[in-house]
Amino acid sequence: MSKLPKVTTSIFSVMSQLANEHGAINLSQGFPNFPVDERLLQISERLIRENIHQYTPMAGLPSLMEKIALLTEKNYQRKVNIGTEMLITAGATQGVFTTINTFVTAGDEVLILDPSYDSYEPSVLVAGGKPVRVSLNHDYSPNFNTIEDAITLKTKLIVINNPHNPTGRIWTESEIENLEAILEKYLQILILSDEVYEYISFSHPHISFNTRPKLIERTIVASSFGKSLHVTGWKVGYLIAPEKLMYEMKKVHQFLVFSVNSFSQNAIAEYLDVVDFSEVAKMYKAKRDLFQSLLKNSRFELMPCDGTYFQVVNYNKISNANDVDFAKELITKHGVASIPISVFYNDATDRQMLRFCFAKTDETLIAAAEKLNQI
Repeated sequence: MSKLPKVTTSIFSVMSQLANEHGAINLSQGFPNFPVDERLLQISERLIRENIHQYTPMAGLPSLMEKIALLTEKNYQRKVNIGTEMLITAGATQGVFTTINTFVTAGDEVLILDPSYDSYEPSVLVAGGKPVRVSLNHDYSPNFNTIEDAITLKTKLIVINNPHNPTGRIWTESEIENLEAILEKYLQILILSDEVYEYISFSHPHISFNTRPKLIERTIVASSFGKSLHVTGWKVGYLIAPEKLMYEMKKVHQFLVFSVNSFSQNAIAEYLDVVDFSEVAKMYKAKRDLFQSLLKNSRFELMPCDGTYFQVVNYNKISNANDVDFAKELITKHGVASIPISVFYNDATDRQMLRFCFAKTDETLIAAAEKLNQI
């Protein structure tokens, strides 16, 4: 009997395979196609010959954890005890899985806001919990009436993804305050705040749950160096949570992966001394602005992009086809791969939206835009 009977080949794999078959420009998968920072390569080349290839401590490399603590205090004014409140994970996805499988048991309900990243629901199902999918508004802002209506005595956890994949939206201060007002009534609910795009914000600042004193004692924050440093294949992320929650998560973590890749942890620890995260945001803003400017005279309607490296577009002036079919047509007839937004919904809500990833070289974006402008 399968724990995940509905899970098939992911849409990301489907679209990438189709793109490969047709020689299309791949703006579907969410990872950069440009080189990493030369300084990180130089650090890596030197470290690879050093004695850093055995297990690190289970919770993470102490030097890396110390740098993360400094980063968290600098950006969020939160002091983190690295011995009791931090865990290095094999990517943020493992952090999400570990969190959910630590606190969710059979019959527990988990609120997931749609459109949602595809790893949340499977993690809940493997834990024996019940995913409760709640749709965001048409502009992808949270609907607090439907969120509160979905809460029951069985609700154990709510997953917040901010900045948001796939829509690129960032929650405002008032929206976070509205959530706080609701959750003050339901003290049994924990918060998993997926903030993997925290350093990629444009229109207004990302507000981390690290900064929310009303909720901090029941919040687990997930972060990703893969996203922040464009080294997605290194699979290094981290969790920050209060000691009482972290103590339990470490129990699951140690039997899931025990410890994370030692080389990557050492290289990132040293690189954090020189990297400027504000420059990361500037670089991606330039790419967003370039991509938007290239498409401004196309027949696609550009949706707001507050953060992340994803641009959502509406194609209803071009076709009446459903978004999955149109995304496939875009590959086979026009040579550009995207992701249809309906796949991020439990009920396959289709508003004729596609997601493009602009974490690509300028040459790639220009070539893709030339094709899209001809439609």
